Amino acid sequence: MAAPRQPSPLVLASSSPRRAELLRESGYRFEVVPPGLQEPQDETLHVDAAAYAESLAYFKARSVAGRHAADTILAADTISVSREGIFGKPADRDDARRILSRLAGSTHSVITGVALLHPETDQRMIEHEVSVIRMRPIDDDELEAYLDSGDWRGKAGAYGIQDHGDRFVESYEGSLSNIVGLPMELVCRMFDGWK
Repeated sequence: MAAPRQPSPLVLASSSPRRAELLRESGYRFEVVPPGLQEPQDETLHVDAAAYAESLAYFKARSVAGRHAADTILAADTISVSREGIFGKPADRDDARRILSRLAGSTHSVITGVALLHPETDQRMIEHEVSVIRMRPIDDDELEAYLDSGDWRGKAGAYGIQDHGDRFVESYEGSLSNIVGLPMELVCRMFDGWK
């Protein structure tokens, strides 16, 4: 099987093992460099959610640009969005409980902003993908057992569809890899359009 088309050298600006795994499984070759960007915790900002996710992805890419000026940098940021607001990764157990309590029994969107950046030429491409999740209600005992597991750590919306959090999901529409954290269909299209 032929290797997929990709920029080379490619840097993944992410500390997410799920993003690296999705890229690897698709046959891409890359170096992982965790971004030096502290994600904001304030979800009360009145901003367009897709633009917010795209901005975070771009700033993650920029945060490693000084060390990788001649490389193409891929970065992504995933958020969950409901009528209650924008939810990123929970800060701690109490925050995870708050987020899951708001998402349970409702429909929300998972938005991943994706940025490609070549610092030396200042070429950039920034897009996003949206998937929709319907979550079932979660009772208190089930919620506490899930919080005890620690599976909420490092996950937008405090759950991972690829882990035990999938038991909370009734249905979804759109890209599954987007919900996991990196919309591979979009990434492939972006690589195809990258000069």
